[in-house]
Amino acid sequence: MQGWRKSLAFVSLIVALVVLAFTATLASAHSTTKKAGTLNIMGFGTGDDIAESRAAIATKAVGGSVNRPSGGFNDQQFLAAVASGNAPDIVYLDRQKVGTYAAKGAFVPLTSCIKSQKINTKQYRIPGLNEVTYKGKIYGIPEFYDVRTILVDNNVLDIAGVKLSGLDTSNWPRLFATAKKLAKVENGKVTRIGFDPKIPEFFPLWAKANGVDILSKDGLHPHLNDPRAVAALQYAVSLINAQGGWDKFKSFRDTWDFFGSNNEIAADQVGAFPMEQWYYNVLAGSSPKVKITALQFRNKKRQPINYETGSAWAIPKGSKNAGAACTWMKSMTSVSTWLASAKNRAQIRKSKNQPYTGISTGNAVADAAIYKQTYSPINPFFDQAVKKVLDVQRFSFNVPASPASAEFRQAWNDAINRVLAGQQSAKAALNQAQKESQAAIKAATR
Repeated sequence: MQGWRKSLAFVSLIVALVVLAFTATLASAHSTTKKAGTLNIMGFGTGDDIAESRAAIATKAVGGSVNRPSGGFNDQQFLAAVASGNAPDIVYLDRQKVGTYAAKGAFVPLTSCIKSQKINTKQYRIPGLNEVTYKGKIYGIPEFYDVRTILVDNNVLDIAGVKLSGLDTSNWPRLFATAKKLAKVENGKVTRIGFDPKIPEFFPLWAKANGVDILSKDGLHPHLNDPRAVAALQYAVSLINAQGGWDKFKSFRDTWDFFGSNNEIAADQVGAFPMEQWYYNVLAGSSPKVKITALQFRNKKRQPINYETGSAWAIPKGSKNAGAACTWMKSMTSVSTWLASAKNRAQIRKSKNQPYTGISTGNAVADAAIYKQTYSPINPFFDQAVKKVLDVQRFSFNVPASPASAEFRQAWNDAINRVLAGQQSAKAALNQAQKESQAAIKAATR
């Protein structure tokens, strides 16, 4: 799921054994499910322990065989399959793409599915549900829920003599000065990044911090060239330019051992950057002794904000096993399934003598149960980070579903890359992106 994304490790023997053990205990809960034909899934190949433990439970619920080819969701393959009348029964994809396929008529609304399976949509987090709602109808069921906080390397702050207050994102001049002080650029070579704004991928967060949503709530009107969005991009780019410029900045960042024990936090190669919550779990497993702090991302009014994203399940038009698909998505996102997978991960981490930081889902009821029943204190640094992640969820916003969600995202990503490459000014690039996205939305709504 999007940006520096999920750490998909191979499922070890111990994972498989534990999955089988707890799946057996849950089988009776689904014993009344009627046998179904093969359920064909696109975008959900073999994954980590969280994916596999839930898939085992959902397979039991479906009551038939499940076909899960390797690889993520592929837009061209999906459209070709739908056009040929050989659509998969269910797909797993980025929530930000759901609006596009709903508008194309490639996804079916889940009204009857939700009613027949008695899916309680109130359990899902509102921003996540908004992402998969198009013209008042729900077209997807939210799965993971990515939360963004500012990850701080305390050691780097101590080395530079900088206080945490210098990383307050509501005060852009002070944050700029802090980034320069934390950074190390020697003889034109970047050896430490002070503050990474994480653009293009986190651009909606910077725009929101400056008071503008880059897309209207109905998903029809882009605001990419709003002066506040332009100013946000100019500022984020200025942070990078003050730390060596994009080429040197990115080249150094690409050397990081992001998922390894000598990662950028353990090696003190960065002062701070906004990041999704799943990375705390990576750090807990790879370098549990790092000293970190999680901070809320704040807007210019000093209010906490969180740009949420994640994945979803959707049923394509032409699904030959829509009933089983509905059963699958309900089971995969239910409180009991999420809780079982969290207990499984906690047990796996305990067997490896590794800390466990919990999981963040689109199901608010599940999250409450997960942290109440499976989380145990780790150390002051990770405990503080987990608490901050849970707290910031209530300040979430999303980019609304649009008939041209994919094209809209591509337009602003391309614009920011042009600015970073020095090809256009922020204003010119976002003006172009505004025109491109408006044209895409107009074409999609004809």
